[in-house]
Amino acid sequence: MSKDVIIVIPARYASTRFEGKPLAPLVGATGKAKSLIERSWNTAMQVPDVAAVYIATDDARIAEAAQGFGAEVLMTPDTCVNGTERVADSLKNLSQLPDIVVNLQGDAPLTPHWFLTALIDEMRADVSVQMATPVLRCDGQTLSNFREDRRNDQVGGTTAVFDKTRDALYFSKEVIPYTDRNYASDAETPVFHHVGAYAYRPATLAEYVSWGEGPLEKLEGLEQLRFLECGVKVRCVEVDAAGHVFWELNNPIDVERIEAVLQQRGEE
Repeated sequence: MSKDVIIVIPARYASTRFEGKPLAPLVGATGKAKSLIERSWNTAMQVPDVAAVYIATDDARIAEAAQGFGAEVLMTPDTCVNGTERVADSLKNLSQLPDIVVNLQGDAPLTPHWFLTALIDEMRADVSVQMATPVLRCDGQTLSNFREDRRNDQVGGTTAVFDKTRDALYFSKEVIPYTDRNYASDAETPVFHHVGAYAYRPATLAEYVSWGEGPLEKLEGLEQLRFLECGVKVRCVEVDAAGHVFWELNNPIDVERIEAVLQQRGEE
């Protein structure tokens, strides 16, 4: 097993859109309920060739639940303003730093494990890359869901635009780039869904905390914008869902959507 990579899942109890989200139960195909954080941890545990998987939290309820299903927990302060800061702070608990730190957002239980492998491969292949994140080309159905959520003043997901070298130009909770076309459900669109996962070099993570929150980060509520605002390139790694529906749990309405996918896949 490689010692150069760890996965950290940041989790907080407080949320303006969905308080207690990490502990929200999600019912699978067998009728068994598992918490959001457990399902996210299960995804991380499927990634091959990593040294360890941790859950980073400041909440005793989340820590107790995580330890209950066998996860290793790293406690962090409640002053972390986002998941990246929480991951950065969690590294203080480790005696030895890895070469690559992967952040799997705790609200993305449908993330295929090969998305994380793609990030790790990108970071290993190009040592100049300080941060990488997966993007998934939207089909017409996903784009339609995004548009519907925005019409209802909800955030259905984050979109990304990037340059010819696949380095990010911008991330937004609005649907970008703009297109007024209607697409068939299974048709490719020019919109890329930003998947809630990151890979970083530990030194870049440490710098991130020292920069403080940037104005665009604050406006959009997107932690990765701090890197762009401070001149750090973010490599976008296009991934293939291979027929798997991908959806994050951002709002209570997403519970039903995710449970439907879990049951369709036959997942426990």
